[in-house]
Amino acid sequence: MTSEKIGHARRPAFSWYYAPSFLVLWLGLFYAIVVPLYNKLPERVTIREESLRPGEFVAEQAERQLYDFDRIGPKVTGSYANEVTTVEFLLNETEKIRSQMRSDLYELEVDVQSPTGGYVFIDMVNMYQGIHNVIVKLSSKSSRSESYLLLNSHFDSKPSSPGSGDDGIMVVVMLEVLRQMATSETPFEHPLVFLFNGAEENPLQGSHGFITQHKWAKNCKAFINLEIPGSGGRDLLFQSGPRNSWLMKYYKLHANHPFATTMGEEIFQSGIVPSDTDFRIFRDYGNIPGVDFAQIKNGYVLHTAFDSFEVIPGRSIQNTGNNVLALVRAYSNASELNDTEQNVGGHAVFFDFLGLFFVYYTETTGVIMNCCIAVISLVLVGCSLWRMARQSEKVTIPQITLWFLIILGLHILGVLLCFGLPLLMAVLFDAGDRSMTYFTSNWLVFGLYICPSIIGLVLPLTLYYTLKPNNKLTHSYHLQMSLHAHLVVLALLSFILTSLGIRSQYLCLISMIFYAGALLINLVSKLHDRGYYWALIVVSLQVLPFCYFTYIFYMFLEIFFPIVGRMGRGTNPDLIIGLLCACCVFFSMGFAAQFINMFRWPNLILLGLAVVTFIFCMIAVSEVGFPYRPKTNVMRASVLHTRRIFHEFDGSVSHSDSGYYFDYQDRRAFNPLQDTSLDLTGLQPVKNDCDNYVMCGIPCFYYSWCRWRQWAGWLPRESEVEIPGELTLEFLGKTILESGTTARYHFQQSGPPHMNVFIQPVGEAVVEDWSFVRDMLDDPEEFQPPYQIFFSYGTNDNPLTFHIDMVKSDGDFGVPVLEIAAVGHFVSYEYARDAETLRFIADFPDYVHVMEWPSVFKRYVF
Repeated sequence: MTSEKIGHARRPAFSWYYAPSFLVLWLGLFYAIVVPLYNKLPERVTIREESLRPGEFVAEQAERQLYDFDRIGPKVTGSYANEVTTVEFLLNETEKIRSQMRSDLYELEVDVQSPTGGYVFIDMVNMYQGIHNVIVKLSSKSSRSESYLLLNSHFDSKPSSPGSGDDGIMVVVMLEVLRQMATSETPFEHPLVFLFNGAEENPLQGSHGFITQHKWAKNCKAFINLEIPGSGGRDLLFQSGPRNSWLMKYYKLHANHPFATTMGEEIFQSGIVPSDTDFRIFRDYGNIPGVDFAQIKNGYVLHTAFDSFEVIPGRSIQNTGNNVLALVRAYSNASELNDTEQNVGGHAVFFDFLGLFFVYYTETTGVIMNCCIAVISLVLVGCSLWRMARQSEKVTIPQITLWFLIILGLHILGVLLCFGLPLLMAVLFDAGDRSMTYFTSNWLVFGLYICPSIIGLVLPLTLYYTLKPNNKLTHSYHLQMSLHAHLVVLALLSFILTSLGIRSQYLCLISMIFYAGALLINLVSKLHDRGYYWALIVVSLQVLPFCYFTYIFYMFLEIFFPIVGRMGRGTNPDLIIGLLCACCVFFSMGFAAQFINMFRWPNLILLGLAVVTFIFCMIAVSEVGFPYRPKTNVMRASVLHTRRIFHEFDGSVSHSDSGYYFDYQDRRAFNPLQDTSLDLTGLQPVKNDCDNYVMCGIPCFYYSWCRWRQWAGWLPRESEVEIPGELTLEFLGKTILESGTTARYHFQQSGPPHMNVFIQPVGEAVVEDWSFVRDMLDDPEEFQPPYQIFFSYGTNDNPLTFHIDMVKSDGDFGVPVLEIAAVGHFVSYEYARDAETLRFIADFPDYVHVMEWPSVFKRYVF
């Protein structure tokens, strides 16, 4: 080789102006392949077509039922709409199905359950009384099976929301599945139990009442839970098991439109997502396996007045209905349902590929595959380095090993920057009070997080090649070593994740398989040593993994974009979005991005990406980056118009006031409202009172509100809030127990359908026992006072009677030992709001959705 040819081989192959086309190629693949397949939905089946398509799910039938469901309005537990009107709606629809049923083949039983019970839910004792579940059992007359398949959805909703998406879609899907199964000419083996539970938003009370108390519960051997954290789109299978991988086997065989990922299951169960489903209740209290589905698109309308019939696509209902009906037919004839304990196995690794097909294998198989592919990948890298040394003049194995280790170290630095730069952007925007700029303008993440991530991934090696050229190796070999370094990082990461039992390591497996496959082809075909021809194989085999990785992270971004609007003030949500974008770049562009160094002047290319980032930053801090929009992307505001009364140990009232309690739902709190017509003069942080009163002296509702109470706000008002009902806490007396150091305090509380009891020991006193479930007291390291007791009821408004045992080492109970607060929430719109409150609520801008109700807080000391 002449010196001229050698010098040419040491330089990048292509001019810099080809680089934009190379980068645009990947962007084009995303919009041409990934987005259409991600949004693909089946056509609706209409009622007119039903006779031509027998046995198929009819979306139009479900839509008609959903329209009637929507017109009922908000369905808050304890309200007439929820406990009477909706129950009657479900019973009427069930009777319509009975009239169409093949009575010669099937039996249909209906039961309205009204359970009472309680359990510990995260940080609170969750108690319920007289709530309502509508339960339908469909069985084949020819069947003798005692193993039932359970289907669950809920018909209650959040205040102000008609709940047509959450969970009205799934309610009508279950009704149509029930109709199809009841009119089918083919009987099924295992009876079906359809649970329409009326207290999921409370939270998760209806499912607990069923699985722990109903006569059919003990026969339920598996379940399908149907949830809606959005309002449309495809239904994601995001939880399965536990340890019953046969459920996934049937899903693979029978789901018409597969959409699932192990990564979703692990993220949800990590607690990052601020919500939970009835899956937890059936798993923990029923000890039965199941699958958890959720439509995830348009989560912006979740729990708002805009979660209505008008925004729900009929094709989404068809998609979910097709899947659920197919799975019900499969599970109801599954032999595994006869004895699920005999079919217990390991966890499953599962995912769909662009909705085209479904991949499933056991966790054990995954461990074997990960280790084998990782070892093979490292061997192939070794073979490649040996080949480079053989093909290069005056290059030894130790020399090329040293050069590769340098490149590997620089690539690891690039990986750290790949994650570090987007996270730095998230921190800077949050520090400047510009978090959530992407909330409506989702495309901003491209410039804010994706471009910095690509820059960080490539920058160290780009600088290395620019500042310290190595003339002993061709540039082609250098470029290959940078890709080999990413393969080594993936192999090491795979070993680590596998040892930690994280099943999401299948992402590393996919990435390793396609690059190691390309490397093997290049070595065998000798393209490895022919200039840049090897790049054709590598780039071609990167198309499929790129499409999959962008597909799955696009899904997660679509889930988390709306979620950041309800994560509370205490968390910087930009860190989560930045981390997702960085993960997307690491997996989808980990190999492809290195080809930037195949072009001349790669620094100029990175500078161009930096300019794109700067432009997007300027756009983000403009009006375009304002997070909220009316109706479609609203700011959530929880406002309780509250009256507070503070009683002292001697029975006197030391303080009484009224005001508005704000539970901030997102990072920006009420800062976006400072320059609006809303008068927030006097707004103060609640944390100022946290040392003075139990639970900071505020009527926090759920556990999450109480957990975030130090970030809440209090706006005093001069006129007294009019409370549309009564709340009483009656002290029934005190009994000194035999030990002489324990006193039992007896109480009776009555009020609206949603109440709280907050309990705080005073001084050296300790809560030793109470009449509630003991779990919190038995685990003092996990649960610290103040304790929250949440109590709700349906139509049974009997008072809550309870006692608390306080222990004090000196036995002196003539001094304060217990601070207790009774809280009443008048949530339903059946309770009137006073005129001043209505005026205050009306002053909120149109981009704010206000969830509000009157509440009363009464504090006592005993």
